Amino acid sequence: MDMNITKDPAYDAADPNDFPAMLEVERYGKRSTAFDKIISATHDHFWDPLDKKYIGFDQPWDLDNEYLMPPHMILDLQTAIGDRLNEQQKVQWVNESVRFSMSSILHGEQGALALSASLCHILKDPGAQEYAANQTREEARHVTAFSKYIQLRWGTPVPVGPALGNLLIEMVGSPLVWKKLVGMQMLVEGLAMGAFASFYTYTNDPLLKRLCQLVMTDEAFHHKFGKIWADRTIPKLSEEERNKIEDWAAAVFAGLLRNLGSPDQKLRQCQRFGIDSAWAQAAFLEAFTDAKIRTRMQDATNIFRVLIKTLLKAGIITDRTRGQYAAYVDMAELYAEGDRMVGDDIAEEGIKYLMQLNGGRTLATPSSLAAE
Repeated sequence: MDMNITKDPAYDAADPNDFPAMLEVERYGKRSTAFDKIISATHDHFWDPLDKKYIGFDQPWDLDNEYLMPPHMILDLQTAIGDRLNEQQKVQWVNESVRFSMSSILHGEQGALALSASLCHILKDPGAQEYAANQTREEARHVTAFSKYIQLRWGTPVPVGPALGNLLIEMVGSPLVWKKLVGMQMLVEGLAMGAFASFYTYTNDPLLKRLCQLVMTDEAFHHKFGKIWADRTIPKLSEEERNKIEDWAAAVFAGLLRNLGSPDQKLRQCQRFGIDSAWAQAAFLEAFTDAKIRTRMQDATNIFRVLIKTLLKAGIITDRTRGQYAAYVDMAELYAEGDRMVGDDIAEEGIKYLMQLNGGRTLATPSSLAAE
């Protein structure tokens, strides 16, 4: 299992087809304590998307006349595409763009559910395995919640985009713990925390705002699981191993960034509004140079800015790949910000809200659960 790049016994893994390895008697007595705090904190951020005590999916919205998000937050409208739309069409374009984003989040949550379940099949440490089982349960409720939101607002989601879809397929199918944890707990969860923070901060829809905060109360702990892995693994890597992980993360970042405006997404929307899709894609690429993307990333809630900070703080960005990210953000400024993420405050407020509903214990927040 050298390809697994395992540096700590807590992440020892078996082959996915080797269930007898899970029945080894000595395995049961080798439980790491590294994950006990985030496992225990599960009760502090419990919520049920099917219980109106937590959230009710019965709040109407006029998709033809009410912006779900401010138009300045939608990249397409900052290009020549926006010049071809009247006010009502802009509302509809924005809301269809939110549909694509919500659908991508739903697909990402389904990927996280399957990946977490796959970790249960290979992680030999009972504590790590229990944590993965907890995360599987939490990702399942996210799938339920976003499915209900999309059904309420649009009826059905749109298909997954190629960049995200291919990444999820690669991660879920991989037998490698490092690829699953870097890919999901850092890249996808980092992307998700930025997305949820943006929607929470800017959406006009109170239901979407509440949904994002509730999901963030879970995702902050999932993100913490990845940080524990990084703290225990990255400093022990050989140069070859570090380069392998770093290069894969940079390639994934580039692929996701360059698919900000999925051609498939534009094809569907352009057909609806009578706009040539090839022209629209060219207009988008012309308008969003690296300099303009950098300006957009100055917003602390920008999804890719949060992702870059996650990788930087984990030690997965070094001088070798720093330039690939520096084109979009000020790396020195990002590093100087400290370890707190933009979503931490939102998540902690959400946990306080849930503890009041659940009659919880002493508040346990993601930032307070340091890796042991």
